[in-house]
Amino acid sequence: MTGSQILGHVDRAAFAAGFTDRLRSAGVPVGHADAAVLCRALDALPRGSMSDRYRLYWTMRITLVRRRSDLAVFDAVFAAVFDDAVFSLDPAALRSRSSARSGDQEHPIPGAARGGDDPEGLPWATLPRMSVAENSDRSDDGGAPVWVPRPSAVEAISQVPFDHLDTEELRQVEAWLDRAVATWPRRRGRRERTLADGRRIDLRATLAHSRHTGWEVADVAYRGPRWRDRRVVMICDVSQSMQAYTRAYLHVMRALSRRGRGETFAFGTALTRMTPMLARSSVDEAIEEASATVADRFGGTRIASSLDALVTSRHGQALRGSICVIASDGWDSDDPEQMTRAMARIARRTFAVIWLNPRAGAADYEPLVGGMAAALPYCDRLMPAATVADLAAVVTTITELRRR
Repeated sequence: MTGSQILGHVDRAAFAAGFTDRLRSAGVPVGHADAAVLCRALDALPRGSMSDRYRLYWTMRITLVRRRSDLAVFDAVFAAVFDDAVFSLDPAALRSRSSARSGDQEHPIPGAARGGDDPEGLPWATLPRMSVAENSDRSDDGGAPVWVPRPSAVEAISQVPFDHLDTEELRQVEAWLDRAVATWPRRRGRRERTLADGRRIDLRATLAHSRHTGWEVADVAYRGPRWRDRRVVMICDVSQSMQAYTRAYLHVMRALSRRGRGETFAFGTALTRMTPMLARSSVDEAIEEASATVADRFGGTRIASSLDALVTSRHGQALRGSICVIASDGWDSDDPEQMTRAMARIARRTFAVIWLNPRAGAADYEPLVGGMAAALPYCDRLMPAATVADLAAVVTTITELRRR
């Protein structure tokens, strides 16, 4: 079992209770106090350790096993739990599992059928988004199950290509994007302000405070820089070759447009500013108006001319100090030398240039197309953007980008 399949975001209290119950049923003397100790031990582990089977094994063994004779039983229970309590990572299986409403699902408690008092089992609502492996064989197990997380709606479609997503799934992606872009990239402003952890002495504030102590300096004030949101400019290719990804990218552009420091543009053979129309509160109205405004969508491609038009227009000032995100496959009918000149001007104005190419995720991809090859030397990042998982990597890159 790989580390990514182990308990990455599990409810640790439920896991500790279920695991100690299994150990107790197998004959190891553990109680509720041991479950509480195990829960505290898991909380003390570094982030990501719940996906490290080796570290998890030794933490639980040291916490729960007191006798050498119990080691074999512990190893058997540990292997049974972590060999069975997994869920499929296949995108199709994840989508089918997440399609059912979580409030309608129930799982019986092992051993309840023998008592005959509660044949309906434990309601799903008490353990949200949690499940047990369907192929687990617990016919001889009288303990409680060890619960593992079910994939959320976005996790279920994280590896599904954008052209396979329906309207409802795209709305789920946009809702996730609204939460993801809450952490906006920042830049250091030119002005400063009084800060408790500043590095420079604020003489004006220090003297102002000393007026209350007979002009004796009893409290030194410090100052530091003001941090402002960095502008993010996204330029999206809506030509025929990008038709399968255009609608998903429009949702990305809408999430950026609803932020104060986001600017969005679309181009096919001409450049169109999309920020005002995509900032509407209604998703359907925003997408419909944006689709109607871009008259040259699903047609030819003139990337270099469109980028040059942006640089020379009044909106070109929005590029200064910004993170420029260009979403295109690089197929361009313009001269590669024109692309070189346009990208050179953009690279000089911006803080960083990120090129999103939906075909870059292929194992055998090479940027050999004329437009892409000409633009690549001026890009700080070339990233794939064909699935939600790719977008998650892009959002992380944008928010954590510091310098070239």
